[in-house]
Amino acid sequence: MPLPEFTGGSLGLRRAAHLLRRAAFGGTKQQIDDFANLTAAAAVDRLYGATLPDPPLPIDPDTGTDWVSAPFDDSVNNINMENYFRGWFIGQMMSQGVDESLSLPYAARERIVYFLHTHFTTIMSRVRTAQALYFQNQLFRIFALDGATTTPDKDFKTLTVKLCVDNAMLRVLDGVLNVKGEPNENYAREFHELYTIGRGLEGKVPPVTGQGDYYYYTEAEVKAAALVFSGWDSDMTLETIDPDTLLPRGKVKGSTDNATQHNNDTARKRFQYGPRDLAPVVQITPDPTLTNGTNPTEESALDEIRQLVDAVYANPETPQNICRKIYRFFVWAPHTPEDMNPIDETIIKEMANTFIANNYKLQPVIENLLRSQHFYEAAGGAREVTDDNFGGIIKSPIDLVVGTYRFFDVQLPDMKTNPVDFYAATKDVLGILEDHGMMFYEPFDIAGYDAYYQYSTYHRAWITPNTLTERYNFIQRLFRAEQPGLVKVNPHEFIRNNFGDVAPSARDLMIKVVTYLLPNIDKLSFDLNTDQDDFTTLTAERLNYFLGRFVESTGNANPEVYWGTTWASYNEQELTPWLATFFDAILQTPEYQLG
Repeated sequence: MPLPEFTGGSLGLRRAAHLLRRAAFGGTKQQIDDFANLTAAAAVDRLYGATLPDPPLPIDPDTGTDWVSAPFDDSVNNINMENYFRGWFIGQMMSQGVDESLSLPYAARERIVYFLHTHFTTIMSRVRTAQALYFQNQLFRIFALDGATTTPDKDFKTLTVKLCVDNAMLRVLDGVLNVKGEPNENYAREFHELYTIGRGLEGKVPPVTGQGDYYYYTEAEVKAAALVFSGWDSDMTLETIDPDTLLPRGKVKGSTDNATQHNNDTARKRFQYGPRDLAPVVQITPDPTLTNGTNPTEESALDEIRQLVDAVYANPETPQNICRKIYRFFVWAPHTPEDMNPIDETIIKEMANTFIANNYKLQPVIENLLRSQHFYEAAGGAREVTDDNFGGIIKSPIDLVVGTYRFFDVQLPDMKTNPVDFYAATKDVLGILEDHGMMFYEPFDIAGYDAYYQYSTYHRAWITPNTLTERYNFIQRLFRAEQPGLVKVNPHEFIRNNFGDVAPSARDLMIKVVTYLLPNIDKLSFDLNTDQDDFTTLTAERLNYFLGRFVESTGNANPEVYWGTTWASYNEQELTPWLATFFDAILQTPEYQLG
């Protein structure tokens, strides 16, 4: 059954901000206000029900035209092109150039695209071509909103098949080296461990006897899968086109009618996913209607991959493994078996049931999760876990930087009309992400960014003494034109446009802005006698600390009165540095690092 849905009426500011942070990299004040009046069901429909435009093609600033459809040229400076691709993707996350009515749905789609990147990880230095990165990103985008269509083969399982012959994937995991007689097991190993069935939930997996084996798959499955995946090559001529997606993909070695490097040893392609005494044996056999006599063809080799994907998804552990990753990405990352086991037996199991019931479509699982009572109420008065969904995840560098830009409605230079400045700004953003510990599209290993998979640290991996300092520096530089950085916010203009009605009162302004920016904001009060011991709000001590940092920057003996008087005088030159300190007080805090 689907997860029980939240039926508590309209979301309100706290839940609306929570939803948009998790589903769409955050929203502006106006967008949060709008969603606060919606029910959970209506809000999720708003996010995922729109018809969205395709992103514009990334522009080469040297030519003023797109570079992704040009013939591949090894002599081109690919480092520049990789930065153009990554900057272009940052622009998509920010809904750059998208109509306001579609800004949040567009960002919600891009967040799923980003999730798929964290699952089917790519390392750009191993792919060595920005075109392959771009087309893989487009493949994710085609399958991100798979619930918007009744097309039977537009689902996560089909996406897994497509990724097996994707140019970037063939390069990053040595699929191009996997040939008949000399199998390369790299992709076969990660196919099992990272992309499908996984090793099982830590603390719950029964012991195994075979060396190097795991409970849900063994070395035998890895070796057999390498045979199934053999005989493919990347095709950077971009001439091999997938008929379903119309995107370039890899090709078989030899010819389409004779895949000369595909291993056709049927007897060795045996799989038994699960306990040896219980799991059925699956034999992968070439479809005789697709082969060329005894010779494998491109179509028969593809069909073998489909058979293998069907076999691994038939084991219940595969949908559960994928749903755990969805849960960690959108909700919370339990750090101990004691925290995870109750969730695994209830929430994850029901998510997996929804996944299976919808023929392995991803979107229905995400939508049900974001509409669920659990997503909004697994904290506070009825705590189901030992952490709080509101503020339970440390923001990734992407979430921190893009989410901050989205709230402050930062607009980058237009890529089409001013690509030089657009890429200069996004290169600056990529440098910020690197300072925060995220080499975007260059994780340390093929398992991906530690925060999304590494038991038991998960999202805590983002925080070190160095990265926390850089996170605080990011905030300080954002509001001060004289400090380094190409992307800036005018704090006076922002407050006047968004919070001008409460700005004359330093206290009212502080409470109002905190309501939008921090996750736990119920019953905010400066009164130290207020009962706030319910995990849903910022304490009075913290709120007074924020206020003190802000008003003391005025340097006046009666700072709150002086603030109100100066605001009324519209003295922007004097107000701007005070407001920069105001945002420092709120955003240079551990609380703002939580999403």
